[in-house]
Amino acid sequence: MFARVMAEHLFCKRSHVTMASDDVAQLADVLSKIHVGDGELGFRGSGLKLDDAESVEELIREMEQYPGLRALRLEGNTLGVDAARAIAKALENQDRLQRCYWSDMFTGRLRSEIPTALRSLGSALMSAGARLTDLDLSDNAFGPDGVKGIEQLLKSPSCHALQQLRLNNCGMGVDGGKILAEALIEGHRQASACGAPLKLRVFIAGRNRLENEGASALAKAFQLMGSLEEVHMPQNGITHAGVAALAAALQHNPELRVLNFNDNTFTKRGTLAMARALRHLRNVQVINFGDCLVRSEGAVALAAVLREGLPVLKELNLSFGEITEAAALVVAQAAADKPDMETVDLNGNSLGEEGCEALREAMESMNKGSMLASLSDDEGEPEDEGEDATDDDASDGGSEDDEEDGGVVKENGRTRKDDSPAKPPSPAEVTTFLSCPSAERLLQLGEMRTSLQQQVDAADPHRAADVLLKIASLYSEDPETKAAVFETVDGVLEKLLSGSAYESYRFLSSLLVMMGLLKGEGKMKKVTLVPGQLLCLEHAIQQEYFLQQHAALLHTFVSKNSGALESCSSASERLSSTLEKKCHDQH
Repeated sequence: MFARVMAEHLFCKRSHVTMASDDVAQLADVLSKIHVGDGELGFRGSGLKLDDAESVEELIREMEQYPGLRALRLEGNTLGVDAARAIAKALENQDRLQRCYWSDMFTGRLRSEIPTALRSLGSALMSAGARLTDLDLSDNAFGPDGVKGIEQLLKSPSCHALQQLRLNNCGMGVDGGKILAEALIEGHRQASACGAPLKLRVFIAGRNRLENEGASALAKAFQLMGSLEEVHMPQNGITHAGVAALAAALQHNPELRVLNFNDNTFTKRGTLAMARALRHLRNVQVINFGDCLVRSEGAVALAAVLREGLPVLKELNLSFGEITEAAALVVAQAAADKPDMETVDLNGNSLGEEGCEALREAMESMNKGSMLASLSDDEGEPEDEGEDATDDDASDGGSEDDEEDGGVVKENGRTRKDDSPAKPPSPAEVTTFLSCPSAERLLQLGEMRTSLQQQVDAADPHRAADVLLKIASLYSEDPETKAAVFETVDGVLEKLLSGSAYESYRFLSSLLVMMGLLKGEGKMKKVTLVPGQLLCLEHAIQQEYFLQQHAALLHTFVSKNSGALESCSSASERLSSTLEKKCHDQH
């Protein structure tokens, strides 16, 4: 019946007695969009302007004749307040309704009308006792007031079994994000009190200007639910603080499969927070961190996670992230080892023409050429600015080391080191040595040289790299000094490289930054290298504790940035040769 009335509606719009061919085509198009069956009723994408009760009479009649209605599609039309109220009255009898597809439903309406219409529809669902599993309100520019329009619905028993919530491109803003988060938290509380907690599986809220405050509020809801499988939050103006809050929450969602944060601003701090979270997630299949300013240090950290986790990952998007050639190669090498990997997108980064070719050749050599996405939009090699990149969000007053590199985690307002035991007090001799290192003082330490191992911790990679380079700078051909330096370097490196791939890669990244081989973020300064430091590394690479993956990482950056070691050309050649041998022998 509804299809018949829709045909009449179109026909009456024409003044001709005989329908022209375009009338037939338009009618056929609308009829094809009407779906009645499988518990679903709707007229998706018909572009109808439904202003009042009269305009929806036939739809309501269809609803009344369909007591087993499971899904109602209203998307792609425009609904006025009076029409919404009329539909709402009919919904009061639809207690079996589960899926509401109501995206793009208010085009041309005043923003002030939308909350009223949404409240009418939501109240009807609650009165009917419906139990929704899917709610899609995407592409409705209703702002925070629109979120208030669905607030009570989200808290009610009608959403206690909600599995998919789609609010893409709704202009919620920070306030809307906070209201939404509180509604989900309260809904979860009420559902839990009834013995069946809210277990949302899919959350989509891209293009909503949530920013850090909105994202952080939602993170609390995500952690509480712990049931998410897909999270899509692209283009929300979220920077590292919001990203870190989301990352901490998402690691409590073990079934997470799809993670899409495209076009937010991670920088290093946000990327490292996400990398730490991903270490806990074993079911992730799709990661989209494209256009997130991941940068090279962040990319190396993600490569470490690929090495030790993410066993079923299929897609990795790190496009447009200011990643340089060496870091991209490290990512590609790690991704190539994943058995289910299908696509690695590194387009739009800073590889340069030769870097793009090197990346293609590397993937081809591993028989993974088809895995690599197009590199057609590469930004070219970065200009040497003479200074390390700065974290765009470092202006919040906190030091970078305090917030992430030192492994600091804030809990309930208190600060603690993440899995880091308190350091024992240093002997005065050790403290004196570190403040002013010399070969003489190192030899004088004697057995206390082992105390230097207690001065380094993988949770503080910058300090660890600094201590290592200080010790290595004392290298000389004097047998006693050489033996003492090698022994101390071995002890320090064995401790730093014995942990997880993530911890060892973080330390090696910091070391590479200080050596000028990797462009970093923050305040860490490069050191002036001396040959002894490279010779100590050359010695360490030959030891059992220095694994092939460590050598491969170092080799990639040394080979691609050899100019940074020009002042130590002879030692650099020895280091490169030993790295190449180590990598080759392991293959």
